[in-house]
This record gives sequence, structure tokens and C-alpha cells, in this order.
Amino acid sequence: MITLHYTREFLKDSKKLPNSIKLRLAEQLERLSKNPFDPKLHTKLLRGKLAGLYSFRITREWRVIFHFEDPENIKLLGVGHRKEIYRKK
Repeated sequence: MITLHYTREFLKDSKKLPNSIKLRLAEQLERLSKNPFDPKLHTKLLRGKLAGLYSFRITREWRVIFHFEDPENIKLLGVGHRKEIYRKK
């Protein structure tokens, strides 16, 4: 199982999420720790100024940005609406 590490920004952002999204986020984080490329996550390698980072879906509208520190550790960098999250980083 992969260990998840949470940045302050991720924790701060996640507290602002609607409750229904928080519940779904918890489910997706469990899935991420078991298999970061589970098809239900829709994990994508990002490009451009976010090259080297990955994102996964919480829902169609909400995303999490993360990166692999090594094969056994993932650092969660941020969470937000898809229209905003990619501009923030």
C-alpha cells in the first residue's frame, strides 16, 4: 500500500470542500493508496507548467493534484474545482 502525505495547502483546500465532495474524496484517497492508476481515478500525467505532476478525479468537476515522491510515497499538493486547480499551482 502506498503512503499518502498531505501538504498544508491540500489540507486547507480540502476543509473548504462541500461535505458531499469530502466524502467522495475520502473514497478516492483510499483507492489512490491501493492503486494510483485505478481506472475509477482517471489519473492523468499533467503537462506544461505542471509537467511531472499528476491529477485524479474526485468527481467530474473536482480534482486533486499530486506527485510521486518515490514508488511507495505520494504527496498530495492541492484539491479544487477543475476550472481553478490547474491555475493555482
